[in-house]
Amino acid sequence: MGNKKKQIHKSFKQSSNLLDGFIENFETLGVPFGNQDRNSLKLFKLNKRTINIKSFRVPNIFNQIAYRFFRKSKAQRSFEYANKLIELAVGTPKPIAYYEFTTSFLFKKSYYISEQINDDLTYRELTTNFNYPNHEAILRAFTRFTFQLHEKGIHFLDHSPGNTLIKTDEGNYTFYLVDLNRMEFKTLDFETRIKNFSRLTIHKSMIEVMSDEYAKCTGEDYDKIFNLMWHDTEAFQEKYHRKRRLKKKLKFWKK
Repeated sequence: MGNKKKQIHKSFKQSSNLLDGFIENFETLGVPFGNQDRNSLKLFKLNKRTINIKSFRVPNIFNQIAYRFFRKSKAQRSFEYANKLIELAVGTPKPIAYYEFTTSFLFKKSYYISEQINDDLTYRELTTNFNYPNHEAILRAFTRFTFQLHEKGIHFLDHSPGNTLIKTDEGNYTFYLVDLNRMEFKTLDFETRIKNFSRLTIHKSMIEVMSDEYAKCTGEDYDKIFNLMWHDTEAFQEKYHRKRRLKKKLKFWKK
């Protein structure tokens, strides 16, 4: 695989050889898990734990150069951001390690390893099943969780439906962030906070609930929050569908 770089969390150093074996034999070992469209996810048994290994696809030639010399890889950022979230008492699967493989001039494969979370649902289920038990209570708890992210200076740039895992326990809800490679840690202004909700749902009824709960958290005016949140949501949807139309046209012209 070329030159190897790895970093293993101190509590898993004793498992270094096993982890090396999982990475070296990733294509033939492990159980495929989740969406395999862009990157490959597999589950492995590490002693009595189930772990999740995410294999990032080889980037385009420009990013192979950028990640080799100028930027941290997605795997490294995922590992570092997970440790940062845990320091800030924010839920995320426990980070275990990351691996990178390079040539002298190009970046190739990378892997991020974390502990597997057995969640009950993701935010996505709230957007597709309005009859989910305690739907509104979970949505309001999620909004409070997002408010706490903002208060702690966490700007989760991929705050989208599949990237928050949710555990439910008799009216208590625990949230875990995944797909961590795009984050900023800084003081967030009001507009940035509200825009952070724009990728989550197309449903106005959900925007109304989240706006109401966020208004309670912040003391800001409900109408001000709702109008901005709905505007940002519509703008994101328009941009998203414009991109899709452009991709379809490009595919057509390539035929």
